[in-house]
Amino acid sequence: MRDAKPASMPNAPTNHPAVGSAWKFVLPSLLGIFLFMLPLPYDGSFTIPVAIMAKSLVAALGDSALWLVVGLITLSALMSTYTLIAKPNWLGKNALLTSLFQVSLPWYVVRMLGWVLVLVCAFELGPQAIWSGDTGGLILGDLLPTLLSVFIFAGLLLPLLLNFGLLEFVGTLLSKIMRPLFGLPGRSAVDSMASWLGDGSVGILLTNKQYEDKHYTQREGVVIATTFSAVSITFSLVVLAQVNLEHMFAPFYLTVCIAGLAAAVIVPRLPPLSGFKDQFIDGSERKQDDEVIPAGYNTITWAWQLALVQAGRASHPKQLAKQGVHNVLDMVLGVLPVIMAVGSVALVVAEYTPIFSFLGKPFIPLLELLQLPEAARASETLVVGFADMFIPSILAASIEADITRFVIAAVSVTQLIYLSEVGAIIMGSQLPVKLWQLFAIFLIRTLVTLPIIAVMAHLFF
Repeated sequence: MRDAKPASMPNAPTNHPAVGSAWKFVLPSLLGIFLFMLPLPYDGSFTIPVAIMAKSLVAALGDSALWLVVGLITLSALMSTYTLIAKPNWLGKNALLTSLFQVSLPWYVVRMLGWVLVLVCAFELGPQAIWSGDTGGLILGDLLPTLLSVFIFAGLLLPLLLNFGLLEFVGTLLSKIMRPLFGLPGRSAVDSMASWLGDGSVGILLTNKQYEDKHYTQREGVVIATTFSAVSITFSLVVLAQVNLEHMFAPFYLTVCIAGLAAAVIVPRLPPLSGFKDQFIDGSERKQDDEVIPAGYNTITWAWQLALVQAGRASHPKQLAKQGVHNVLDMVLGVLPVIMAVGSVALVVAEYTPIFSFLGKPFIPLLELLQLPEAARASETLVVGFADMFIPSILAASIEADITRFVIAAVSVTQLIYLSEVGAIIMGSQLPVKLWQLFAIFLIRTLVTLPIIAVMAHLFF
């Protein structure tokens, strides 16, 4: 789509950016692509440099990483309590401290629950069901130290992707694909690539930041977080290895991509995703199509122009470093307690109650219709993935039929939303999505992807 009058676009650049802006765009953007999107060989598999840096930090910290997490969640809980009760005047004068510790009552309750659970698990207090290595101990001991390291490096380095024109450049180039196909701005392709090649949690952090900065509306932010925060290639291989089908990786990942693409097209057009408002975080609406290409430009030249303008606006390195530190503190003090609370409770429910097995029973007729052996046992794995993505593969490992294990593994990867990590990060973000909506999206994704995966599986077995 083109506009005959570029002057009618208030945001259209009216002058040519300085040549220096080209280097200011190219060099940081290439570094951001390298750090967040370029898979490198590491420890027998492939992962992105940011993940390598995070794993190296976890290894360097050793056991102290766990206690650092305990300390941070404790600080978050105590400062939030002090702020809620004392309401100190000095805190209100500091925007950073206010944003970190002044939270609504429901989120305060979640933070306190996360703090109680982190103490219970760290010191192994109370019932073992809470702090065992299959529930809260798994979240605290395995997940949170890794996420802490990811948050540190991702928070500090995200400005390389956000501030120097890469999103403007890629977004303009891909707007003719993302908008008609998915109803999303072209810049969302960067979120998707960061998740697909690297880590789904990084994609959500990137999406949340774009939502806070008014680049995404409510609907766009929630759709991107629940649809494109894909499981990385590396973890997909781990899931497949758990069901002893490593030799099937090529057809497996082809199946995952086809089913995931179908879900990305279909699910956002259905409730509850279709019901989210096309409003920004402050309640305002888009005043114009910011992806229109003015007369005198083609897609490439307009993408380059917008990128250079954004690069020219980029803050001073000191300001960018300050923003990076703010990002890190916001994630480690605000998101870690939520993950501890939501993830631990979900795993306890999955491990010690029949709720997820009961919820899976309605899938038995569908699995039988799809001609999958051991349908009853397979049904128990379909809903439990909402608690943690790895649990279905663990349960499926004892199923004899290769085709059923293949389907379970592929479905668990395409479901995307699991509370032990991705779901908890979404809940801890600024995105306006509720727990029941996440569960509804999870079920709809399951219903959409399961038949596609089953049909593909019958082609391979």
